[in-house]
This record gives sequence, structure tokens and C-alpha cells, in this order.
Amino acid sequence: MSFTNADPDQSWAARALCAQNKPDALFVQGAEQRQVRSICMSCEVRLECLADALESEVRFGVWGGLTERERRAMLKHYTDVENWWLWLTESEEPLALEIREPRIPHVLARVRA
Repeated sequence: MSFTNADPDQSWAARALCAQNKPDALFVQGAEQRQVRSICMSCEVRLECLADALESEVRFGVWGGLTERERRAMLKHYTDVENWWLWLTESEEPLALEIREPRIPHVLARVRA
């Protein structure tokens, strides 16, 4: 994984708000994803989590506040991104700026435009 300025050993995961939950609680579908996503929005390691999920192309669950559908759309749309941590934390792309805000971003609307 090519994290620069991130935590390459993934010790960030222990600081995640969801670390106290049962893993199955994070792999939900439909309306239940909204509840999980709301936890993510106030998590101090949300961007590390999302960068890890994008780098690893995790297929299931809510990671960093995004659903698998949103992450797939980002991977398909931003094929030139080589380092998701840098993109999430430094890019001036409108979606990257929106993701950095502590609210649920409109990923699908932005990547389909």
C-alpha cells in the first residue's frame, strides 16, 4: 500500500469508532448502511479507513463512510489515482474536498456527472 503520511501498519484501525462494534455490524445493506455511515462521519481515522479500502479494493461493507457501491464508482471514475491517501487528503477535486467534510458525501452524483 502506498500511504504517504498515513499509518502504514494500520494501527489506526484500533482508534476507529467502529472498532468496539461486532464486525458483522459493519457489513449491512440498504437503510442500515446509513446508521453505520453516521458513525464514520465523526471518526478520527475515517480517511485512513477509506484510503485503505480503496487501495485494497474492499468489496463489502461500509469503510470510511462510503458504501461498496460508492467505492466501486470512485475506483472506476478515478482510474489514474495511484495513492488514495494523498488524493483524499490533498486533492482539490470537488469530491475529495467533499469527502474531507464531516458529512456524508454525494459520491454517485459527482462521479456520474
